[in-house]
Amino acid sequence: MAIDEDVNIMKDLKNYSLKAHNTFGIDAKCSRFLEYGTIAEAQQVAQILRESGSPYIIIGGGSNLLLTKDFEGIVVHSALKGISFDDPRMLCGSGEVWDDVVAKSLDQGLFGLENLSLIPGDIGASAVQNIGAYGVEAQVFIEKVHAVEIASGRLCTFSFEDCQYGYRDSRFKHDWKNKYLITAVEYLLSDVFFPRLGYGNIRAELERKGLNEQNLTAQQVRNTIIEIRNAKLPDPKVTGNAGSFFVNPIVNREKYEQLAAQYVGMPHYDTIDEGKVKIPAGWLIEQCGWKGKSLGRAGVHSKQALVLVNLGGATGAEIVALSDAIRHDVKTKFDIDIYPEVNII
Repeated sequence: MAIDEDVNIMKDLKNYSLKAHNTFGIDAKCSRFLEYGTIAEAQQVAQILRESGSPYIIIGGGSNLLLTKDFEGIVVHSALKGISFDDPRMLCGSGEVWDDVVAKSLDQGLFGLENLSLIPGDIGASAVQNIGAYGVEAQVFIEKVHAVEIASGRLCTFSFEDCQYGYRDSRFKHDWKNKYLITAVEYLLSDVFFPRLGYGNIRAELERKGLNEQNLTAQQVRNTIIEIRNAKLPDPKVTGNAGSFFVNPIVNREKYEQLAAQYVGMPHYDTIDEGKVKIPAGWLIEQCGWKGKSLGRAGVHSKQALVLVNLGGATGAEIVALSDAIRHDVKTKFDIDIYPEVNII
C-alpha cells in the first residue's frame, strides 16, 4: 500500500500572507512559506530548515491556529495528496482534507470515521491533535504515522504506541513538536458498521428523522452529524472561527459531584479513567453568561459557546483577550481551568 505522488513543484514564497491558511481569517504574514507535495520535497524542506537556522512552525489546514502577529520565520505546509486502500487499512497523504477522507472511506465500505464527519483540517493534523467528536477519537483508528525527521532527513514510521495519544494530545505536540514533517497516516478501519450513538444528540436527531437504529447506515450517521454541526457551528468562510476553541476539562469525580450537587443537571461524560469526569467547556462558558456576547470585534457564537468568532476585522490579540476573560470567569465561578485547544502563535 503506497501513495501515488503526483509531480509537484515545491512552493517557496517570501513575505507570504497566511490569511488563506487560518480559518479565523487573520491576515498575518510569515517571512517564508514552504509547501511540499511529495516525500522527496518534504526531505528538501527538512534540509532547508536545518540549514536556514530560522524559527519555523508546521501548519495544517489552519483550523486549529490563531495568529496574533506576523511570524518572523518559516511556515511549513503539506500538500501531499493521495489515498490508497488495502482493506481494512487506508493510507492517506498528510495534505488530504480530513472530511474528504471520511467520505471516501465510507465509499470504500470501511467504517469508523463517520462520527468525525465535517471536522475541518488536514490529515496530518489528525495524527498531531488526535481530533475527536461525538464520542470518537482519531487515535482509535491510527495504526501508523509516516514522517520525515527534520534533523536528518530520514524517513520514519511510528506505531500507534509510539505516538502516546491522549485526549487531544500526542507526542507530536510535546517532545516531538517541530521535529517531524508528517507525510502520511495509516488507519485501520472496519468492514463492519458499528454505530456509536451515545454522545451528544445523535440518537435524538436520528429518531426525529424517523431513522431506525437497527437498519441504520454509516452514511445516514454521517449525514446526520453534518446536519448537526452545520446547525450549530458557523461556516468559517462566512464568520472566522476555529471550531471548538477550548478543550473540555477533565476533573476528578469528587470535584464533579460537588459541582453537580450545586448545579442540578450539569452535563458530564465518563472517561476511561473511572476516577475522572469530562465536563463540556461550552456549558461552563454558557453558565458564565458569555454565549452570544462579544468583547470588541471578537465574540462567542450564539449557538455554541465553545466557539469563538471573528466578528469582522478582529486581531488575534483581541481573540486572545476574549479567551482570557472567559477563562477567568470559568475559574472564578467553578474553580476549573479551561485551556485553548487552538495553537496560538
